[in-house]
Amino acid sequence: MSFEDKSIQCSDCGATFTFTVEEQEFFQSKGYTNEPKRCPSCRQARKSEGYGNGGYSRGARRQMFPAVCAECGKDTEVPFEPRDGRPVYCSDCYRKVRPSR
Repeated sequence: MSFEDKSIQCSDCGATFTFTVEEQEFFQSKGYTNEPKRCPSCRQARKSEGYGNGGYSRGARRQMFPAVCAECGKDTEVPFEPRDGRPVYCSDCYRKVRPSR
């Protein structure tokens, strides 16, 4: 199948952008069946706003809780509320103590 550059209007900002042959080939190689709806700058802005991060909506950030690492004693933040009696680790120590997958 041969591709040609396509002009598409961005669904967010309305600008026209080019869906290049190379991008179309990449989409096909990944099995994507839909064309992009957003221009590259709107896609990047959407990513940085938290979309695509586990279902968080626009501007929403995961709530973090302060904790002290049970291994090294360093102050850290974790994405869950620590409970008494359960060790909490900073990311460095967690990599050392977690079970191998």
